[in-house]
Amino acid sequence: MKEKIEQLLNEVRAFNADSKEALENFRVNYLGKKGSIPALFAEFKTVAPELRKEMGMRLNELKNTVQEKVEEQLQKFESQHSSESAFDLTMPAGEMHGARHPLSIVARDINNIFENMGFTIAEGPEIEDDYHVFTALNFALDHPARDMQDTFFIQKEPNVNKPTDVLLRTHTSSVQVRVMEKNQPPIRIIAPGRVFRNEAISARAHCIFHQIEGLYIDENVSFADLKQTLYHFVQEFFGKDTKVRFRPSYFPFTETSAEMDISCNICGGEGCNICKHTGWVEILGCGMCDPNILIASGIDPEKYSGFAFGMGVERIAMLKYQINDLRLFFENDLRFLEQFETA
Repeated sequence: MKEKIEQLLNEVRAFNADSKEALENFRVNYLGKKGSIPALFAEFKTVAPELRKEMGMRLNELKNTVQEKVEEQLQKFESQHSSESAFDLTMPAGEMHGARHPLSIVARDINNIFENMGFTIAEGPEIEDDYHVFTALNFALDHPARDMQDTFFIQKEPNVNKPTDVLLRTHTSSVQVRVMEKNQPPIRIIAPGRVFRNEAISARAHCIFHQIEGLYIDENVSFADLKQTLYHFVQEFFGKDTKVRFRPSYFPFTETSAEMDISCNICGGEGCNICKHTGWVEILGCGMCDPNILIASGIDPEKYSGFAFGMGVERIAMLKYQINDLRLFFENDLRFLEQFETA
């Protein structure tokens, strides 16, 4: 039996498979139920007691050697396959297909319109402090927006509103504050970005959405300048026949304040579910900068005036593409996304 084990060990060590099929036959011949090693273990029962320790060690060595040989040869074939199927980085790329997200398309188009009017793009952090989101924008300490049921606070002392409270920004107006702190007029910027509010998710609302806010500060800026800027935006984005109206409103950071409506482009102003049968759809809020906002950022309100506006990208996209469920923008359903402009 000893000579048979030594012979098989030599055969195993010398074996080199030229295919996976040959390797599998090798494994079966040695380790299969009717293979050489199970037969030797059956024969082991007849070995004299004084030789069993030595023969047992040699049998285990043979079995381990076969298993190691199978693993070694298998890794060789897998390595060869990996090498053969690897990408050739010197080859030109094939034709690629894709689509832009509708929110990216709408944000890009809005940005382009305002950039053509002389606005520049400004960005800021999504994780902000209370001062830049609320205090510097004239929000009262008891304003509902400061409540935890409306805002995602990361670090906040209970029942206390401090400038150092950390939160997810609720609007991109915080970017405007940061720009005013570092720059003297003239200032003409738009601030696109993602914002967060503690709202239940539905077809009309989401806890995450996107805004584009604008700010223009200079000498002798008037409400007429604001209206003409927004008139131009609407005509460029929605078309020359789109009607516009302004309604008085209230925002802590603007005075005079207004909301701007456009004629419903889905029903043509006749009335539908989207416009609640009024023929009008509200698309943004706007107004003249409150003097307190300018003072907080070190800008002289006696010399300078300005206007600000803000719109939700999702709402604009829903009107542009006649989408009735806001959740579709966040579900990454390819059947939905592939309907839009190709990249």
